Amino acid sequence: MATNWNRRTVAGVIALTAAVSAGCGDVVRQGRSPVQLVILSLEAASGAEPDDLGGTLQSDVLTNVTQTINGQQVRVPTVFNDSAQATLSLILKDPGQPGLTATPSLINQVTISRYRVEYLRADGRGTPGADVPFPFDSAVTVTVPATGTASAGFQIVRHTAKQEPPLAQLASNPDILSTIARVTFYGRDQAGNDVSAVGQIGIDFGNFGDPE
Repeated sequence: MATNWNRRTVAGVIALTAAVSAGCGDVVRQGRSPVQLVILSLEAASGAEPDDLGGTLQSDVLTNVTQTINGQQVRVPTVFNDSAQATLSLILKDPGQPGLTATPSLINQVTISRYRVEYLRADGRGTPGADVPFPFDSAVTVTVPATGTASAGFQIVRHTAKQEPPLAQLASNPDILSTIARVTFYGRDQAGNDVSAVGQIGIDFGNFGDPE
């Protein structure tokens, strides 16, 4: 009888330990910060029309721009980088209890300092420099308040990407390369805890018609 009781006790302890370990794992994956960074929206615009933000980007790999040279107007092939804008906010991981809602403080503010852009394809092909442009990291600085939102402008397609494979080939053929850009923002709250968030936006690359 005692042996059976001991076995049941050991099994219960093992089960409880597993549950606690799983919970700890979730906490570790979520990070130590009491807040979670949220991307409310992610929009982008062609470098030739930077004010025309939208949910999908048509990235023109080569744009003919009218310039005056020697007194004559000529169309000059030009490469633009493309920009994007993210709207960010914060939510508390522990919202509190009914009747006792948790309130964020200034220490919960998150300052974004870096971002990374990676390009994916729905068909699974994703070799940088062959199937998609190379990923890149860059800097951006914006502080997301404890309440409210913040907007961050950043570069989503670099000039150099349009001068390298596979985008450079699109300047001389009618093909369209459809990709998904995955953007990851990295920052820290005011207590020094790391925070990050991931957003995605569709990008179609091609030699599109030029704006007048």
